[in-house]
Amino acid sequence: MTKKALWILMVALAIVIGLYPNIYFLIDRKFGLLSSKSAELLTNTFWNICFYTHIILGGISLLIGWTQFSSKIRIWNLTLHKKIGKVYLIAVLLSSMTGIYIGFFATGGLISSLGFICLGIIWFYTTLKAYLYIKNKQIEQHQKMMVYSYATCFAAVTLRIWLPFLTMFYGNFVKAYVIVAWLCWIPNLIIASIITRPRATQKI
Repeated sequence: MTKKALWILMVALAIVIGLYPNIYFLIDRKFGLLSSKSAELLTNTFWNICFYTHIILGGISLLIGWTQFSSKIRIWNLTLHKKIGKVYLIAVLLSSMTGIYIGFFATGGLISSLGFICLGIIWFYTTLKAYLYIKNKQIEQHQKMMVYSYATCFAAVTLRIWLPFLTMFYGNFVKAYVIVAWLCWIPNLIIASIITRPRATQKI
């Protein structure tokens, strides 16, 4: 029951945060993190292309990525599993690359930038490795690497969980953001390593 409850919670959070980018198209975007950006950056065409590519495709990755871990879906329709996997692959590769770029402009300076750039690199690497493994029919390695890929993808969720608590604790948004740039994904990878340690495949 605990495992099922955690699974439901993870899926719910993935869906909510996966849909979050829509807010930028519904209200004035000068809020949250964007309120800390300079007018010059906000009017930079290339930065805006990368920003929207990152959040939209990152949201799609969150929305569909969890389905890849359901053995029921794989058994019910393996073709659908593969098609979703291809969409996830393309979305992640583009979102991670643009995420690396916008990471250079992260609020909080160098430490924040390094945190988000490392996140983008790891997300890109683990997803690409998962694809290469399945291309070579190395199923166990593929499944293991996909756990790491989605763990880094899920940083979008854990960031939004940690950030308000850290902001209240420190009373300073920028200081909290510097910490969350690392805290949003390192514990996720630790959990991923624990999940994949006993065996490469995890049935849900």
